[in-house]
Amino acid sequence: MEQTYTPQQIEAKWQQTWQDWQLFTVSEDPEKEKYYLLEMFPYPSGKIHMGHVRNYTIGDVVARYKRMRGFNVLHPMGWDAFGMPAENAAIANRTHPAEWTYENIDTMRAQLKQMGFSYDWNREIATCRPEYYRWEQWLFLKMVEKNMAYRKESFVNWCEDCQTVLANEQVEAGMCWRCGQAVRQKKLWQWFFRITDFADDLLVHCDQLPGWPDKVITMQKNWIGKSYGAEIRFAVADSEQVISVFTTRPDTIFGATFMCLAPEHPLVVELSQGTAEENAVQAFVEKMAMQDRSAKAVEGNEKEGVFIGAHCVNPMTGQKMPIYTANFALMEYGTGAVMSVPAHDQRDFEFARKYELPIIAVVQPQETAQDEPLTPDTMEKAYVGEGIMINSGQFNGSHNKQAQQDITAHLEANKHGRQTVSFRLRDWGISRQRYWGAPIPMVHCSICGIVPVPETDLPILLPEDAQLLEGGKSPLATLETFIQTTCPKCGSAQARRETDTMDTFVESSWYFERYCSPRYEDGMFDKAAVDYWMPVDQYIGGVEHAILHLLYSRYFTRVLHELGLVSYKEPFTRLLTQGMVCKETNACETHGFLHPDDVQVRDKQLFCKICGQPVTTGRVEKMSKSKKNVIDPNLLLDRYGADTTRLFCLFAAPPERDLEWSEQGVEGGFRFLNRVWRLAAKWIGIVKPVTPYDGVPGQLTGDLADLNRKIHETIYRVTRDIDDRFHFNTAISAVMELVNVMHGIGTDHADDDDTPAVMRAALETVVVLLAPIVPHFAEEIWQTLGHTQSIVCAPWPAYREDALIKDEVLIVVQVNGKLRSRFNLPADTDQETIKQQALSDERVQSFIAGKTIRKVIVVKNKLVNIVV
Repeated sequence: MEQTYTPQQIEAKWQQTWQDWQLFTVSEDPEKEKYYLLEMFPYPSGKIHMGHVRNYTIGDVVARYKRMRGFNVLHPMGWDAFGMPAENAAIANRTHPAEWTYENIDTMRAQLKQMGFSYDWNREIATCRPEYYRWEQWLFLKMVEKNMAYRKESFVNWCEDCQTVLANEQVEAGMCWRCGQAVRQKKLWQWFFRITDFADDLLVHCDQLPGWPDKVITMQKNWIGKSYGAEIRFAVADSEQVISVFTTRPDTIFGATFMCLAPEHPLVVELSQGTAEENAVQAFVEKMAMQDRSAKAVEGNEKEGVFIGAHCVNPMTGQKMPIYTANFALMEYGTGAVMSVPAHDQRDFEFARKYELPIIAVVQPQETAQDEPLTPDTMEKAYVGEGIMINSGQFNGSHNKQAQQDITAHLEANKHGRQTVSFRLRDWGISRQRYWGAPIPMVHCSICGIVPVPETDLPILLPEDAQLLEGGKSPLATLETFIQTTCPKCGSAQARRETDTMDTFVESSWYFERYCSPRYEDGMFDKAAVDYWMPVDQYIGGVEHAILHLLYSRYFTRVLHELGLVSYKEPFTRLLTQGMVCKETNACETHGFLHPDDVQVRDKQLFCKICGQPVTTGRVEKMSKSKKNVIDPNLLLDRYGADTTRLFCLFAAPPERDLEWSEQGVEGGFRFLNRVWRLAAKWIGIVKPVTPYDGVPGQLTGDLADLNRKIHETIYRVTRDIDDRFHFNTAISAVMELVNVMHGIGTDHADDDDTPAVMRAALETVVVLLAPIVPHFAEEIWQTLGHTQSIVCAPWPAYREDALIKDEVLIVVQVNGKLRSRFNLPADTDQETIKQQALSDERVQSFIAGKTIRKVIVVKNKLVNIVV
């Protein structure tokens, strides 16, 4: 065995060996229990970053561990290759999205292989390949056929920079989730998926995902947003139009004094036409289209609106109510219309005060109902609590909770409303006005309307030789070779293809099924393979996908279930959302944020290499290209190797916590591996000829007994930490403790009868327990010990219960709860002997002499507390 640890040489050797042996290639095996381990697949953005390294290292440890535990492990990898990320990057780098994507896939694949990840590369997929999106198009046709997909004109979230529509879930604080620019409202014809048909089922099953983090469950529940209430219909005065409103407070209808419509509501323009307010309304609508219309932003804005020149009639009072369009009314909530009750809703209260609208209190706090009645003059803010009904006709005097039911029943009996449920969730708009995406398989015919493409014509190929237009606009609408087609229904040669492409989240909503049979040509997937592998047992990815990808994947699985393609509803049994990789930022006044390579140290101070100015160190934040606080994984691989990089990512923090970058932490990991390597090199010639000790623990004495006990204790701790909590950091600590004990055994005892066998058992234990974490390192020592098969094929070690039993235990002695002494006793010492030993202890005597002993509490093999 070489005396020096050379990671680059060792890692290249074993990566080639694994590939030659096809070690991670798997197939269905009914005789073995399956384990499907999956990390969220990456965008092929150019190079892997430390976030990728951490995410995929966590997954690889679990995959390797489960394989050693005897599971048939599926651990695939592929590329989320369509969509705005790839297209925007290609534009920025003045290249074609296809060329950019395929080159990046090659680069990132090589980097992932260099990290030693145990992927079955035979299952690799790229969502931009026709053999993948063909089946996505097929499913779209099935959804159209089953009325699960439809097209309508609606206001949508539009990003001018990205030149495309965004789903509600892709708008973050009014900004585009990709480019960070402001999103505006725009009216377009769009294709939608009816995710709302499954809203209730998605919500109910949130409580049936015990392997998911509570935070993610809460986020999904809030996004689905189920509310119980009433739908109330307000007739528009002097019109046949009716405004439907959803409210959770039907008890306050007698206090409704005006109506507010979202600026995007279709009745805003219609009812204002021909009125004196038409121009003001149009100006307000256009103004709102350019503002952040997210619920969070609207909540903090000053309330404003304009009268649209029309009134509606309160169905309970018969009074006319002016109709406004207001900035706090949102189309994504309820019906986009708000029954405004200023006395009992703070937004309405502020709006009414600003525009001098009537305020009528209808719910009086019960404790002040007689003495201090609510009046508009005395109210400083809206009263939103419970109470007794007032100013509400026949419902006066009843509790408002009862009135909610009674008023709803009255409205229903008079055909003015009904009890109902509303969801915040809206149907998923999947049309994107971008080039780099899966074409939507529909044809527009002037005679037949919109017609589905025949299944036999699939896939509808995206022309990969098309060039993007100025500003990144899609060229599809200008390519006659693409859009010109024949109507499948009437044969007209003047038909035109749909030029929108699908949202990239469509591709990522079913890729985990495709991995089960990636080369299957007769359907989306081989049902037998999916029945064996799915659902995914452990899914790993960032919490930022809690709503977007994870909710869409749950929805898509329900679509597949509804179509009879799968037998399950939930795609992911367990979910781990790993923390971010963070590092402090550095900046100088002239150049702003600085890359670590642009910072130098002089006299213990930081300076900019570019201009020589002092550098200010900022707070620790998520690594990001914009703030330049990034570390290139290639630098770590070149200097330390993949195993040290993996070890640092696992040891620095538990998976769910943020990991703070530390050069010292990486160096510490490298030193540990070198320490184990030197230990193995020192003992390899001595232990190689013998078999590992497997005798009765009681036959050993002294240091060997302690080492044998430590071996089994370490196996127990590492197994527990990986199995129960994925706490790899504490598992690594346990192995480090074992290595420390091994260093206490000198080679001068090599001639003792049991020393070589016990040391071999210890060395093999260290190597096997480290195998999922630092696989190349472990393989090399394993082979040097004389094993001919890969360590991946070795069974995970089992610990002996009898070996964990200690000969002696430490007894702690307290007097009135304060530590006063400690001593060792045989583990089988009875309680009375322990008590007498404590009372006679010299140090304890100095604290109890001359005092009355009231009580002696003995906790066997642990503690004695003397109360005086």
